[in-house]
Amino acid sequence: MGCWLDSTNRKESVNLHTRLLGLLAFLLVAVSVLPAIAQQSGPSPSDQGGGPSAQGGQAPAAAPAQQPPPSTPPTWSAGPIDFSGAVDGYYSYNFQHPADRTNRLYNFNIPAQQFGLDLVEFGIAHSPDPIGGEIDLGFGQAFKTVGATDLGDNGFNQYVRQAFVSIKPAKAKGFELDFGKFVTSAGAEVIESYTNWNYSHSLLFAWAIPYFHFGVRTSWPMGKHLTGGFQLVNGWNNLVDNNSGKTIGPNVTITYSKWTWVIDYYGGPENPDTNKGWRSLFDTTLTLTPSSKASVYLNYDYGQNRNVNGAGTATTNSATWKGFAGALRVQAAPKVAFVGRGEWFNDTDGFNTGVAQQVKEVTFTGEYKIIEGLLWRGEYRHDWSDQPFFLDHTPPVCIGALTTCVVTPFGVGNSKHQNTLTFAVIAFFGPKR
Repeated sequence: MGCWLDSTNRKESVNLHTRLLGLLAFLLVAVSVLPAIAQQSGPSPSDQGGGPSAQGGQAPAAAPAQQPPPSTPPTWSAGPIDFSGAVDGYYSYNFQHPADRTNRLYNFNIPAQQFGLDLVEFGIAHSPDPIGGEIDLGFGQAFKTVGATDLGDNGFNQYVRQAFVSIKPAKAKGFELDFGKFVTSAGAEVIESYTNWNYSHSLLFAWAIPYFHFGVRTSWPMGKHLTGGFQLVNGWNNLVDNNSGKTIGPNVTITYSKWTWVIDYYGGPENPDTNKGWRSLFDTTLTLTPSSKASVYLNYDYGQNRNVNGAGTATTNSATWKGFAGALRVQAAPKVAFVGRGEWFNDTDGFNTGVAQQVKEVTFTGEYKIIEGLLWRGEYRHDWSDQPFFLDHTPPVCIGALTTCVVTPFGVGNSKHQNTLTFAVIAFFGPKR
């Protein structure tokens, strides 16, 4: 018992030191850009402008407000055709030195202690007049992760983020209909990191909501401040449905000059080969923009999946999850911004992360716009759980007399904490709309 306590105390001491080192690194990042702040005046309207490709993936007019993206990217259009693209690379350092060299709970920038390619993406779009469409292709860890969630197709589909046609009748008062594959309208973030406030994606984006859908979505302005939408899709993250049921997705967006409130719901059967047991998700995001220099978002998710084999309690046989995230973005100068994010995620039955646990994280991001369309970010992130979920520097464990060793996924030798430091450079361009 004494040895175990000594080991625990040493681990807690290491955790404290790594957190302090991480915070010190973040402060060094902040200090490194302070000279740029001194040379800059207040942000210009173009620096607060919307990123074009980010909203292309959301419902036509009922998209979550990403306020504000890092910058307005350079435009590239040829007549009625708009082009967009991005190259996103990073280096990630994990203070826990995990034996498998991965960042637990991350969804895209997973590899640790190495350079990584998050994505290379190219998109073509045409605004409906009345017919239009969009296709976004790419590769990298982000596409690999999103594609891996579609168990029905491991082929070319994993390189297609979106592919849909749009119809917007001239006399339909703004009504628009899309058909095809499109990213979800739930959540406060999108797949492309340069459109989000932080570089790493939130726990809620990674574990609480779907990535994409295949089916039909609509959007219809219902006044100056209200837009409604409805989706009928195969389900969560699948091109081919896993049953004969369909998932519905009503959504509402309320927009004013200083705030935007988005409410999404998805509900339908998601258990394989049966229509029994609905999966329901309630997602809402409130974005506040009190000034051109400061923005806040608050995001809440609650999900439930009924009739799950092997999950939930014996009486209800259902799994639930819920979480809350909040972030503050400060535009310190036209080229410099700082972001802080905190969140809590309760995977009550281990349905999403594989372990019944409560997870929290705080993230601090420094951002510098090198030139128009070229962005640098430095980020410190600390995750912690009430379970020893994070892999420590424990060496691989050999099973029996086998000569092949495997990494222990959970249990003895693991840590309840994880600290990472990430540096990223992102180049991007987009259409003028």
